[in-house]
Amino acid sequence: MAKNSFISFISQEENRGSVEFQVFRFTKTIRRLTSHLELHKKDYSSQRGLRKILGKRQRLLAYLSKKNRIRYKELISKLNIRELKTR
Repeated sequence: MAKNSFISFISQEENRGSVEFQVFRFTKTIRRLTSHLELHKKDYSSQRGLRKILGKRQRLLAYLSKKNRIRYKELISKLNIRELKTR
């Protein structure tokens, strides 16, 4: 339920260039591609696209965690994403 309210909140948000909105869109695409790849295991071009999107989302999350740790924590909890590995 909370996830759906967050999705409607993000979708209505005007600032589509914000880090939160971009991470939300990448997460949505990642989930769609993951379910596609469960059916089509040998779709290598989709696998490559998934890896590229995962990298973009990872870079955005790293940026957000450096700039504003509170917004980062809220975002990963709302989208149900694992926290980044710290080196």
